[in-house]
Amino acid sequence: MAIYSTKENNKDEYLEKTLQSLYETVNFYQNRLILSINAFTDKTEELISRYSALGVIKNLKTDVIYNDTNIGTAEAINKGFRLRQSGENCIKLDDDVVIHHNDWIYLMEETIRRDPKIGQAGLKRRDCLEAPWTPGFYQSKLYMLPHKPGEKWIIVEEVQHVMGTCVMYSSALLDTVGYLWQPGVYGFDDTFMSLRSKLAGFKNVFLTAVDIEHIDRGDTGFQKWKENKSSEKWMAYQESHRAFTSGQRLLYYNPFQQFEIKEGSARLPIEGEVFKSEEKHDINLDLHGLLGHTKI
Repeated sequence: MAIYSTKENNKDEYLEKTLQSLYETVNFYQNRLILSINAFTDKTEELISRYSALGVIKNLKTDVIYNDTNIGTAEAINKGFRLRQSGENCIKLDDDVVIHHNDWIYLMEETIRRDPKIGQAGLKRRDCLEAPWTPGFYQSKLYMLPHKPGEKWIIVEEVQHVMGTCVMYSSALLDTVGYLWQPGVYGFDDTFMSLRSKLAGFKNVFLTAVDIEHIDRGDTGFQKWKENKSSEKWMAYQESHRAFTSGQRLLYYNPFQQFEIKEGSARLPIEGEVFKSEEKHDINLDLHGLLGHTKI
């Protein structure tokens, strides 16, 4: 979970409700929450301490990452994803949501287990436009996952784009395309992950049976700041979308290592892509097993 809390945006109000929701609905004996903090207040620190005592945050030294500056949503989440073990799925969860379902992570895991071609399993916000009767880009398709006698029936909604409010990325998808990428500090990370997932041959789905509530009212100065940051990168978004789609830009992205591009792989430079490293690595697209304890 990426956190950007300041006295001006008053995000701690939402963060508290989100952490309480996780406390009530997630089994933290089987799952682990990683916080990657781009900005914090005294209230943020108090909430971290309180929910650490309740077992929501297991280890304050390893599971709470403080970034020196606002590195953006995608790169903050990437620092948490970097801690995943082989075979682990990962969840990107915003810090302003409440989930009204006790076994939502189990349903996400089970969705990916039953259909290994699913790369993203998201929870659908009430303001999403996708529907089977909507024409064009937002038209979706409902289907039931395979199941054995006695197993729970799970219906998913296949879509082009999964909004990144709460979404599980399969281990296979992360092994194939790497980490999240966005052209700035806010916006489009979910758009590009959905695009890269589809181009890599995976499905994007919503779970239809889980109710998620986006509690940020969206009428604050912080909301306008987010909209402005996204608007500033609109041209970069369009150029990057064309580059990914045409194959000029590789689907695989890893900000934590400098890697060599195999001969014949055309690409354009990605902003912030190359970090210092003692070695160079070839891109490894081997797929590992899907299941494992989930990082949030």
